[in-house]
Amino acid sequence: MKLVLASQSPARLSVLRSAGIEPVVIVSGVDESRLDGLPPDELALQLAELKCAAVAGRDDVPEGALVVGCDSVLDLGGEALGKPEDAADAVRRWQAMRGRSGVLHTGHCLRDTATGHVAAAVGSTTVHFADVTDEEIAAYVATGEPLHVAGAFTVDGLGAAFITGIEGDHHNVVGLSLPLLRDLVAELGHAWPDLWSGRVADV
Repeated sequence: MKLVLASQSPARLSVLRSAGIEPVVIVSGVDESRLDGLPPDELALQLAELKCAAVAGRDDVPEGALVVGCDSVLDLGGEALGKPEDAADAVRRWQAMRGRSGVLHTGHCLRDTATGHVAAAVGSTTVHFADVTDEEIAAYVATGEPLHVAGAFTVDGLGAAFITGIEGDHHNVVGLSLPLLRDLVAELGHAWPDLWSGRVADV
């Protein structure tokens, strides 16, 4: 069973590879700003559904593949925060986030191209941010890392030192929840081990 990842995120690709899955990567090209105004969890789910649908209908998708689309949004006091617009926006984000907690919502949408059936859900993980200094914020933003990720932080990169704890699935914060994806695969009638690449299955 082949899995198609409708995302250019290297973090999501790494999560799948670490779980024994070698997906085909096809970037959706969906405009993530088109659904502004929705609650954070609903925004994450709808963007995931749009990404999945945009890729599932393409001719270069392997026959019978499962297509997964994901999108992450940080809920900070009810405000939906995706990727920062620029460095100044990332600095403002961190000044608002430090010493506080937010909820990282990741929408997951899985489509079986053989049947057309779709399963979708949102994974939510609480993230506790350290009370970082202005100097630390400036240095972190200068690396460029927070400019490319939802919420302007990572839990698996340079930003990890600024996260004091999480409540929920770690991989959901990275951008793709493996337990949730497994549930969606089962909902569509497939077995998780069928997605493992050959070298893993042969071990």
